[in-house]
Amino acid sequence: MKIISIVGARPQIIKAAALSRIIRQKYSDLITEIIVHTGQHYDENMSKVFFQELEIALPAYNLNIGSDSHGRQSAGMISGLEEILMKETPDYVVLFGDTNSTLAGAIAASKLQIPIAHIEAGLRSYNKQMPEEINRIMCDHVSTFLFTPNNKAIKNLELEGFDTNQHSSYCIDKPGIFNVGDIMYDNFLYYSQALTKGSSNGKLPNEYILATIHRDHNTDRPENLQSIFKALLDISNQFSIDVKIPLHPRTLKCMSQHLSGGLLKKVNNSIYIEILPPVSYKEMIDLERNAKMIMTDSGGVQKEAYFYNKPCIILREETEWVEILETGMALLCGANYKKIMDAFRAYDEVKPLNFPKIFGNGNAANLICQLLIQHYNDTKPSKHIRTVNSS
Repeated sequence: MKIISIVGARPQIIKAAALSRIIRQKYSDLITEIIVHTGQHYDENMSKVFFQELEIALPAYNLNIGSDSHGRQSAGMISGLEEILMKETPDYVVLFGDTNSTLAGAIAASKLQIPIAHIEAGLRSYNKQMPEEINRIMCDHVSTFLFTPNNKAIKNLELEGFDTNQHSSYCIDKPGIFNVGDIMYDNFLYYSQALTKGSSNGKLPNEYILATIHRDHNTDRPENLQSIFKALLDISNQFSIDVKIPLHPRTLKCMSQHLSGGLLKKVNNSIYIEILPPVSYKEMIDLERNAKMIMTDSGGVQKEAYFYNKPCIILREETEWVEILETGMALLCGANYKKIMDAFRAYDEVKPLNFPKIFGNGNAANLICQLLIQHYNDTKPSKHIRTVNSS
């Protein structure tokens, strides 16, 4: 069985690592995996280093698309992916999450009638102003396998008319829907065991806030970026607590453009705020496990905060990970200064915190492989990849 795994952004590389690892360990005689990188994240620290650190094979193909408008970027990916799929004729295309790379892979594979397996299917923020929401919805609706990370995602698919009781003959019109657990939890368990106990960057556990900011509605809107950094600065000063911020390249650029001169100077001169370059995956989870609290607009970091039993202040107005909100261990604050300040005080004062298990048992990648192998053996799909014409 040949599969093509399509990645383009850092979180997708991390998720792909779990699948590649289990294929290498248990199914190398049954599954051949080809990794294709669209080049959506092209910075050395945001991409190549992750393949090396997570010990997975470098991509067989790299489209080197880079940054562009959504339309131009997606179009370039679709064209490049179509060419590769027609050459390789895989039995399945595996897609992760909700980036433009996910959307492009979904369009290219579905038009060529190649079955798609979507990992992290069924997630909804119910805000279609987010490009990620559009990407995940469109991918779900052309997939043959929808592998969800939790029961909430199953319910979301039911509300959209999916038959979640389909038991055989899976196809694009009658997809198989399975709650396999969260594939990022697989990685969390695996790599956490390898981390040594002790300090993180010289600080003892629970002595700092970890913050990540990268979404365009925060980085590209001066009022939002100003509000977030003012809150971080005031929290650090009022509570004498360090704040560590691994900075996405876009955020670093936007800080100098959008922060007022006075605030930027205070942030740069603060004895509590430490601006870090992009960190590797292992460095990131080390920072997460030793933090007192996490503030983020990243979906993946929200989950990793929960894995490590850390309360999370979400710098967004909504989240696809609503089950974390339901536990009370995360609060939606957006870029609202007062909400961020109030959330920090609330979590600083409340103890103990409760983190029930809601993301499976860390066996998602193994279940995905088993289900794909079973379907392949049942159907022995013939490779009828049609040529797409201009009409």
